[in-house]
Amino acid sequence: MADETDIPETTETTQPTEPTEPEAKPKAQRKRAAAKATQPHDPLHVPFFDAAGEQQGEVVLPKTIFAERPNVAVMHQAYVRQLANARQGTASVKTRATVSGGGAKPYRQKGTGRARHGSIREPSMKGGASVFGPRPRDFSQRMPKQMRRLALRSALSQKAIDGQVRVIESFGFEEPKTGAAASLLETIGFDHTTLVVLPAPNLVVSRSFENLSNSKIVLARNMNVRDLFTYTYLLLAKDSIDLLVENFERRPRVGGKHEHDDEHEHEEEVAE
Repeated sequence: MADETDIPETTETTQPTEPTEPEAKPKAQRKRAAAKATQPHDPLHVPFFDAAGEQQGEVVLPKTIFAERPNVAVMHQAYVRQLANARQGTASVKTRATVSGGGAKPYRQKGTGRARHGSIREPSMKGGASVFGPRPRDFSQRMPKQMRRLALRSALSQKAIDGQVRVIESFGFEEPKTGAAASLLETIGFDHTTLVVLPAPNLVVSRSFENLSNSKIVLARNMNVRDLFTYTYLLLAKDSIDLLVENFERRPRVGGKHEHDDEHEHEEEVAE
């Protein structure tokens, strides 16, 4: 008769049970939250901040400016044109006709063992002329007004698509202070270069931002493609949005001519 200690103990196997309703509910909530997070955000709804840098909800950007389908070719052409127009074109070298000296043959033709030369102004001589060197020229390029406006709207729309546009109510600087400007940018959350757009010249705001290497002040009427490509974030003063619409929106054609084509043309600001 076998000892009772030799009899192996039997273990009961339990089948996995279905999760109860309270356990399944958080999982469903997580799925809904993940689906909501993956939904595309409307690029026209951008954060809105007060003068202290605190977010006060969102503001809707105008579709006539920030809902343009980005045209890469036109943006590239406008960017190259602005760089070309910024060139002075004053580089100049002296040719054989303008370099000083010459007239007499430096040494006789034969008997010296040296190469034959007829003038000390030759390009091969020390202090001689330059061959095919730069001469003063005009590098400026022309571009239709509607194409320039399209390039600017495309660049602004791309900024909105990338989520790099912020709007601020106003700047509450009582006096020029670089620390206050830097603190404002940090409070808003800018971690890279910033282009600040003002509706009109403001000496206090300009003096506050001009010593910051990662920011630049530009007027709304002087908005240009080069600055938009150079700086990552765009901080718009609320009053400057209407000026952007007034200056750069698409104009309807009236009688074969674009409306207001005879108005004063705001040229792009040429960077130094």
